[in-house]
Amino acid sequence: MSTNTVRLDPFDNVVTALRALEAGAEVEDARTLMMIPRGHKIATRAIPAGEPVVKYAQVIGYAAEAIEAGAHVHTQNVEFRGTAHDYEFSTDLRPVTAVPAEQRDSFMGYRRADGRVGTRNTIAILTSVNCSATAARKIAEAFGPEELAAFPNVDGVTAFVHGTGCGMGGDGEGFDALQRVMWGYARHPNVAGVLMVGLGCEVNQIDWLLEAYGIEKGPMFQAMNIQDVAGLRRTIETGVEKVRAMLPIADQARREPCPVSELTVALQCGGSDAWSGITANPALGYACDLLVAQGGTGVLAETPEIYGAEHLLTRRAKDLKTGEKLVKLIEWWEDYTARNKGSMDNNPSPGNKKGGLTTILEKSLGAAAKGGTSPLNGVYKYGEPIRERGFVFMDSPGYDPASVTGQIASGCNLVAFTTGRGSAAGFKPSPSIKIATNTEMYRRMTEDMDVDAGRIVSEGRSIEELGRDIYDMLLRVASGEMSKSEMQGLGDYEFVPWQIGATM
Repeated sequence: MSTNTVRLDPFDNVVTALRALEAGAEVEDARTLMMIPRGHKIATRAIPAGEPVVKYAQVIGYAAEAIEAGAHVHTQNVEFRGTAHDYEFSTDLRPVTAVPAEQRDSFMGYRRADGRVGTRNTIAILTSVNCSATAARKIAEAFGPEELAAFPNVDGVTAFVHGTGCGMGGDGEGFDALQRVMWGYARHPNVAGVLMVGLGCEVNQIDWLLEAYGIEKGPMFQAMNIQDVAGLRRTIETGVEKVRAMLPIADQARREPCPVSELTVALQCGGSDAWSGITANPALGYACDLLVAQGGTGVLAETPEIYGAEHLLTRRAKDLKTGEKLVKLIEWWEDYTARNKGSMDNNPSPGNKKGGLTTILEKSLGAAAKGGTSPLNGVYKYGEPIRERGFVFMDSPGYDPASVTGQIASGCNLVAFTTGRGSAAGFKPSPSIKIATNTEMYRRMTEDMDVDAGRIVSEGRSIEELGRDIYDMLLRVASGEMSKSEMQGLGDYEFVPWQIGATM
């Protein structure tokens, strides 16, 4: 860093403004030609029209016109071009130095009968279709703070409702993804008891799910349909009775010491800005590496937000098959956006651009840093159960609620969420910690932010130091400490299964 800017790599032809700069401010061997907003890019040399714009030592776009040294480099003079990588596989495998078993960290978790470990103890009301959403919400609303106070080991009763389940094909990608999400939440280690509520005539039949996944009904897993119970009122009354019977059983759960290897963390970002790839994301990546060394699992997602950086991940793939699975996902998304007359560069959002991000290539290079440096051990479908430990990738949209819903369905029992513009979302049943990319936003939204990674710039703290802070907070929250989003009661409305395919 200089007084005015930060340079990320010697090969870059742009630097980032540390604060708003007036015209004439000194920038390496040039001076700014105009006012430069904080977090935005400045050309350090002349960039002829058509030449690559380089940041992170990677191409983030191409000069749409000749750009002078000292000029503001952004959407007005940078154009996007699709990636055309000659992919390398398994050429950047950095061995993980595993922490010996006797030296590994632990946290206080809920050990389930099947051996899995939860970080929360929730009763979930799942809907098969939007038509049963009101019933589910009213059942959950019946359990207020006074009644739940009698069950201190239960973290709450939550309705997980969505806008699909019918008007869709009874097979194919969309149906399969919804079934995986429902199964993933029903069998999530943070969930002690489940009540499934349907209408009865929908495409997404509850009985099909139970049969497909071998789920048996019992005291802590029950299901009903409004049509069978004979109406909404009786369904709500019956549902309240069923949940009330679950509460004392769920309350018998107790936290006990569990190895960090039982943590599966969703690595997520939203409301990104230019600082995301400089502070919070690499710090979370370092925390991910610490987690992996302990035998834990970090799950990166948001396929459109690794577009342009996927070649860095294929180099980390443990084998050719794993790397090729990731490339196939990129190809699917290119086809998907083209079919729908869109562009991969529709992302970044207006807020991302205001924060200094110009193209999806730039955003992706910063977003991929959340995955640290460990080998890529697996690539999964949306909501598919995670089988390998270590660093893995799950396919999902870049839309945060839909992406995190898939990660939780895949088994993530914690969510680590970086944000630069500011996010106030929560993601039940897994607690979410918010990591601010810049100190200015952290101070403005201190009630929502858990970690100020902006101190890497504002105080000169190291990425490793902030990464350790994030890792330590993950363990504390996993052990029961409430995150800021939990304190504010967030997470009841962020259950958003990815709708793939036509609505009919």
